[in-house]
Amino acid sequence: MASKRILIVGGVAGGASCAARLRRLDEQAEIFVFERSPDVSFANCGLPYHAGGVIQDRRKLLLATPEKFRDWFSVEVRTRHEVQEIDRERQTIEVQNLQTGRTTTEPYDVLVLAPGAAPVQPPLPGIDLPGIFSLRNLEDVDRINAWSTKHEAEQAVVVGGGYIGLEMVENFSHRGMNVTLLEQLDQIMPPMDPEMLAPAYETLRANSVDVRLSNGVVSFEPGEDHTLAVVCEDKQRLTADIVILAIGVRPEVRLAEAAGLAIGETGGIQVDERMRTSDPAIFAVGDAVEVQDFVTGRPSLIPLAGPANRQGRLAADAICGRESTFRGTQGTAVLGLFDLTLAMTGASEKTLREADMPYEKSYTHSFDHASYYPGAEMMMLKLLFAPDNGRILGAQAIGRQGVDKRIDVIAMAIQMGATVDDLKQSELCYAPQFGSAKDPVNMAGFVAENILADDVDVVHWVDLKNRRETDGEPPLVLDVRNPAETGAASVPGAMNLPLGELRTRLDELPRDREIWVHCGVGLRSYYASRILRQNGFKVRNLSGGMKTCKALP
Repeated sequence: MASKRILIVGGVAGGASCAARLRRLDEQAEIFVFERSPDVSFANCGLPYHAGGVIQDRRKLLLATPEKFRDWFSVEVRTRHEVQEIDRERQTIEVQNLQTGRTTTEPYDVLVLAPGAAPVQPPLPGIDLPGIFSLRNLEDVDRINAWSTKHEAEQAVVVGGGYIGLEMVENFSHRGMNVTLLEQLDQIMPPMDPEMLAPAYETLRANSVDVRLSNGVVSFEPGEDHTLAVVCEDKQRLTADIVILAIGVRPEVRLAEAAGLAIGETGGIQVDERMRTSDPAIFAVGDAVEVQDFVTGRPSLIPLAGPANRQGRLAADAICGRESTFRGTQGTAVLGLFDLTLAMTGASEKTLREADMPYEKSYTHSFDHASYYPGAEMMMLKLLFAPDNGRILGAQAIGRQGVDKRIDVIAMAIQMGATVDDLKQSELCYAPQFGSAKDPVNMAGFVAENILADDVDVVHWVDLKNRRETDGEPPLVLDVRNPAETGAASVPGAMNLPLGELRTRLDELPRDREIWVHCGVGLRSYYASRILRQNGFKVRNLSGGMKTCKALP
C-alpha cells in the first residue's frame, strides 16, 4: 500500500492524540503536525494551577515535546508554524513559519483540523490595555506570572464565572491577592442549575472573594502606575493590578470557513460520527467541532479535554479504515473550588427545558462515607430522569468529598442507557471510610424510583413559591422536624408536627386541604408522606428538605 501523507493542524489534546494514534496504527504514513505556539502538547487544564503556584515546575505541564514525537512516533512536529490557507482542490495547505516569515506549500492525502477554541474577547473599550489577560496556553500563563510578579499584584479582577474563571479566582487567592469575580449572568457555573450552587457562594465568601453577579464589564481604563480601572455595568469602578478575561471560548473555524467546509448551527465545524467534515479528505476534532449532545441529540459545543482526546483517537481510526464512531458528548466535568467539588454529567434542567424534553428530578443529601466514620461530609445530588421509563438524563453534585466518583458512576450509567432502577441496584465499593452500604448513587436511585412508582407524590420548593403567588389558598406546609431544628430555618406559617408524634396526632391535620410535608433533607418527610397517604390524606413531599430550599436562588 502507498503511504499516506497526513497533515494535522494543531496539537494539544485532539491533534496530538490523533498523531500518536495514527503512528500506532500505520507505521508507513508520513505524519506532520503544525502548531503555531511553541508547545505541541501541554496540560492546558493545569494552567491556572501554575499561575497559582500549586504546580511550580512549568516543565510538568509539557506532556510531549517535538523531540519526543520524533523519537517515539516518527512524527514531524513543526511548532511556530501557522496554517494560513487550505486549497481543497489541490489538497494542499499554505504554512507560514512564524519565526522566519517564510511560507511553504504542503500537500496532503488526509488533513486533520484541530485548531481548538479561542477565548472570547468582546470589543470593549480598553480591552487591549496592559495587565489584561486571557488564558489559553503556556505563553499566556508565563505573561500572567511575569506581570503579577513584576507589579506585586494585590488586587485581581476575574471576568467570568465559568471553569477557568473560578480556577483563576482560587489560584489568585492562593497567591494572597484580593479577588473580585464579575459575572454578567445571575449565576456562576452556567452549565449547572442555579440551586446547586449555594455551597459554592458560601465557599467563595468564606475565602474573601467579592462575587458580583448580574454585573458585566463596560470598559477598561488605565489607572495610576500599572493599575487598571474596571468599569462595571452598575457604574462602579474597580481598581485592579491584573485582570483575567474568562468570558468563554469560541471555536476557531477561520480556516474551515475559508475553505468552504460546512459549519454547524452552533458555529463549530460540522462533522459526522467518524469526525469527517463535508470534505471526505478532511477531518476535524476537538473544541472547534460541533458535536451531538448524547442526551438531547441536539448539536452542541462542549470544549472539554476528554472528548477532544477521544475524537483525535477516533479520527485516526477512521483514517486507517477502522469502524470506530463517536457517540456524542454528555459534558461530564468537575471543578475544584477551594475545599469544594462541583461536578455534573448529562443534561441540566435548563438544557432539558430548552430541548422540550419531559423530565422529573429528585434531590438527595447523603454522606460521602459512613456517617459514623470520622470526617464524613454531606453532598447534594440532583438527578434528572425520564418520567416514563426512568432513563437517566443528567446529574449534578456538590460537596467536599467523593463527589467526582459518584458523578463518574452516573456518567457511565448514562452512556449505557441505564435507568434509576440500575442506580438503585448498583453494587459499589463499601467500607466505612470510602462509602456507605447505601451509597449516594443508590440513594438517588431509591428516591427517583419512589417517584416513578408513585410511592410518593413529589413537589419542589419552587412550586411552593409559585403556588403561593397564584392560588388563593396555599397548601398546608407540614414540618416534621423536631422543634429544636426549626429555629435555624423554617417556612413561614408552617405547622410543626414531629415525625415521632405524627401517628398519634393525625386528627390535628385537615383532610380537605392538600398537605406539603418537609424535613431537613427529605428522608423523614418521605416517611411522613407514606404515613399520611395510607391514612387517607392528600400529601406531597417537598423534595430535598430545607437544605434544598435554602439553596434556591
